[in-house]
Amino acid sequence: MENNVSYTIKLSQFEGPFDLLLFFIERDELDIYDIPIAKITADFLAYIREMEALNLDLASEFILVAATLIRIKAKMLLPRKELDENNEEIDPRKELVQKLLEYKAVKEAITELSSMEDDRYFRIPRGNLQSEFTNLSQKALVDAEWETLSLFNILKVFQSVVQRLDQTKAVVHKIYNYEYTIGEQQEKIKDAIRLKGKADFEKIFEDCENRIHAIITFLALLELVNLQELKITKGDQLNQFWVEEKTAEEIAVAPLIQSEDPQEEE
Repeated sequence: MENNVSYTIKLSQFEGPFDLLLFFIERDELDIYDIPIAKITADFLAYIREMEALNLDLASEFILVAATLIRIKAKMLLPRKELDENNEEIDPRKELVQKLLEYKAVKEAITELSSMEDDRYFRIPRGNLQSEFTNLSQKALVDAEWETLSLFNILKVFQSVVQRLDQTKAVVHKIYNYEYTIGEQQEKIKDAIRLKGKADFEKIFEDCENRIHAIITFLALLELVNLQELKITKGDQLNQFWVEEKTAEEIAVAPLIQSEDPQEEE
């Protein structure tokens, strides 16, 4: 009975099937671009059997990934490999690797943003996002519409950018090592708006080659906004946003707002 309790606690650390797959890859120091599909399938199915033995509810996502792993394993055992239009072998693991890379990038980004949020919480006394946006708009003379900017709407526009990338980019059956960095994307964003002082939000992503490229560009943009170098304003059309340079006055006022101590006013 004690073993069941300890294993239940261990199970709770995995947020989904891709989280579990990444755990296996990191635990065994496997190459994510060359996954030993037989081994990782065996580990994954063993985990599912343990969940069933403990009478735990099995999420449909785990069943779907288990079926996907078995299908990939079966394809790799076929003597005649599937070929693409260039007569090159198609790696059955390609789609799985792509999804794992996307999940890993988002997971790392969430961890980084959570760390930034924790750091900001300790630097600003009794601060919260709503009051910060309110103070910034009042004291830096920012357009009042900034207060009504919806993160949901911005993410909705970004989602349409990613979907458009999936539709327009041709599928190439090769595995690449992505080398995009947040720093490089920040420089490209600043270059894009330097001449005119602003750029359309969606045009920021025009040169993105794939979904990972777009996600890293989006994170770079959010960090520039957080660093008070850029701002996002609403356009005239529905769900239209502009990325603009902050004025010298806005940049000068921002540090004063951050350094304010309410006790000094008493």
